[in-house]
Amino acid sequence: MLDLHFISNHPSELKELLNKRGFQDTKVVLELEDLIQQKRSLQTKAEQLRAERNRVSKELGIKKSKGEDISEASKQMKEVGNQIKELEVILEELETKLNDLNLNLPNILDEKVPFGKDSSENVIIRTFGAKRNFPFPAKTHYEIGEQLKILDFERGVKIAGSRAYTYFGKAAKLERALMNFMLDVHSKEHGYKEVWIPTLVNDSCMVTTGQYPKFKDEYYRLEKDELNLIPTAEVPLTNLFRDEIIKEEELPISIMAFSSCFRREAGSHGKDTRGLVRVHQFQKVELVKFTKPEDSEKEHEAMLSHAENILKKLGLHYQVVLLCSGDTSNSSSITYDLEVWMPGLDRYMEISSVSNFKDFQARRGKIRYKSKEGKNFLVHTINGSGLALGRTLAAIMENYQTEAGDFEIPEVLQKYMS
Repeated sequence: MLDLHFISNHPSELKELLNKRGFQDTKVVLELEDLIQQKRSLQTKAEQLRAERNRVSKELGIKKSKGEDISEASKQMKEVGNQIKELEVILEELETKLNDLNLNLPNILDEKVPFGKDSSENVIIRTFGAKRNFPFPAKTHYEIGEQLKILDFERGVKIAGSRAYTYFGKAAKLERALMNFMLDVHSKEHGYKEVWIPTLVNDSCMVTTGQYPKFKDEYYRLEKDELNLIPTAEVPLTNLFRDEIIKEEELPISIMAFSSCFRREAGSHGKDTRGLVRVHQFQKVELVKFTKPEDSEKEHEAMLSHAENILKKLGLHYQVVLLCSGDTSNSSSITYDLEVWMPGLDRYMEISSVSNFKDFQARRGKIRYKSKEGKNFLVHTINGSGLALGRTLAAIMENYQTEAGDFEIPEVLQKYMS
């Protein structure tokens, strides 16, 4: 959701933004401009009528106190009142149309985001470590898991359909170990406060973080209850402060939560159909920050380093990628992906996205802070995976595999496995 002043005063920049985002039709800009002008014109007319009504009402009060006949003037003022009501109805309709169009607009891209059509044009910023070399053919995590009987996809499908899975023994214990390890590192070393949040949220929450209305078909919704299974803990965490004003001295706020996440994976037919890469339910530790605008770039970089730190401690080779305009999500202004090397799959796999939304989500959710001077400003919101547990588990299985078909546990996790 964009600032209406930006939309009306910078139409050429908005068209350029939409083109970078892959929008072929920018007629929406003209439609928005027209609606804004209509709204302003009618608001001016309504304000003039209210001012006239107030002025005449005072005059009629004086005339009435003097015993003068005010019936005809009162009749005229009643008609003015009806005109105001009619204008208010039209204004409400215009506001709804304007809001609906605005809610479907993408965020303004940060100037550092490179132009590109898709993920093939993302930019590698840096790498950590080196690819592991094995004296034997590397297996995939699902081959290792099925051989050890700790990953069972057939039973997962039997219970919940395609892209479902079950863990047994060592795999189940490892995912629990990863959860505790990540929460401990982020709380003790990075300063995040742990929060426990609902897995079901209302529609307003999904609107705030940008999933609704544009991408409604991509998520699981319980129509009868008008609730939604969360696609990420970002949704409830960000909405903790919806419609609230935070004190400036409380910023930045750094919070995190472990949760299950649910995604329909619409449009992913045929992609990563085996293993833990693209599934309908997965677990994740999510990081969220609320910050002042002037601090958001610094806090974004800090969060990226926090997610990287988990991979470094696990001894996993990865690369940091800056997403291009065509691959940056609708709500994000700038996003870095962490891609871990998967020797069995023989490719890099996204394991975390760290995004700065700037004031995009805050405007939708009316999340503000009060400055020391008493003025209210929109906060900036930042979020990232710290990390996705299933993919981290898969990365460990592939990178720490042994010739015997098993895999070792990274040293930092061993105390969590006892």
